[in-house]
Amino acid sequence: MPQPIPVPNISLNQAKPEKLFYFVATGTVYRDGKCLILQRAANQVAHPSVWGPVGGKLEHKDLKTMPPTRMNGDVTDWEHMVESLLIREAKEESGLDVYDFRYLDSVVFVRPDGTPVVCVKYGCRAKPGEVVMPKDEFQAFAWVDGNEVDQYSCILGVPDEVRKTISLLSGK
Repeated sequence: MPQPIPVPNISLNQAKPEKLFYFVATGTVYRDGKCLILQRAANQVAHPSVWGPVGGKLEHKDLKTMPPTRMNGDVTDWEHMVESLLIREAKEESGLDVYDFRYLDSVVFVRPDGTPVVCVKYGCRAKPGEVVMPKDEFQAFAWVDGNEVDQYSCILGVPDEVRKTISLLSGK
């Protein structure tokens, strides 16, 4: 039986401030020919009251709560951490369980508060279930197809992400 891999201490003491970013992953959730979009709450720092996919930030605590998967020489690895982040965020933000992740795109941006962000975007499938959102983070939700999404005030790029997800996951 393999020995568990110890979680290293996380420290930013040696990190170079000019190289620090938030890491965010988003998931355009697909089911039955449509994708889920959520209207962000008015109090959100980035994109208040605008429509977008589920998603969230990778946090240091994620490295402490999820066991490492391997040692890579003297480096500790967590494989599939982005997918695990999307599973957690989709559940927290929509109540849905997701799987079958497909890379869509990436973007780097700076939030209005000056925080730099690296964002990777995925399409994913939703298992059956009802959408249940936290009211403090979101105002509404909608299931949209590639045309309906244009009727919503979305974060730039989201309509294309919806269309690409539908194309990738519908088999068309």
